[in-house]
Amino acid sequence: MHKMFRKAQHIDTAFRHIRSFSVVLIVACFFICAFALYENHKVIREAQQRIYILANGKALEAFASERKENIPVEARDHIRMFHHYFFSLDPDEKVITQNIGRALYLADGSAKKQYDDLKENGYYINVVSGNISQHIEIDSVEVNTGSYPFYFKCIAHETIIRITSMVTRSLITEGFLRNTERSDNNPHGFLIERWHVLENKDIKTEAR
Repeated sequence: MHKMFRKAQHIDTAFRHIRSFSVVLIVACFFICAFALYENHKVIREAQQRIYILANGKALEAFASERKENIPVEARDHIRMFHHYFFSLDPDEKVITQNIGRALYLADGSAKKQYDDLKENGYYINVVSGNISQHIEIDSVEVNTGSYPFYFKCIAHETIIRITSMVTRSLITEGFLRNTERSDNNPHGFLIERWHVLENKDIKTEAR
């Protein structure tokens, strides 16, 4: 009887040990799985924050940040891109069409109306027939991100190269920016609205 009692005690002790080991093993497995999931999520998040830009035929790694941190930078670059494409002209109908087309992806109907008015007045025909080149330099871009849509003012100067002269012209425009979806044609995800020209006048003429 005593031997049977001792045997039962051993079985009970062994069972408790096995149960304790099983619990420890299960808890350890749980923590290992949780750690693996956390590390996997961390790696995926870091990978999503990596972007690659193409510069001079080479892929360079960069890091993405929150859009709200980049709004002023992206907004100014969007405005620069629009003005570059809208006002950079050469005596080639294909170049003009391509540049204006790129600009109109970045703005609403207010820019299309400016283009239509210039076209109707024969501006682009004169550029081609007169072998005129027009280039723009952005002096400053002010963007107010304190209220939405974002008001902006762009101050620039144009250089208009004719056969016999070179004209420098001041350019001031204003408008508003609203958010839109990013795309290949609109990489910053903004759209210029209510855009109009405040000033566009000759300030200097030089003979060539």
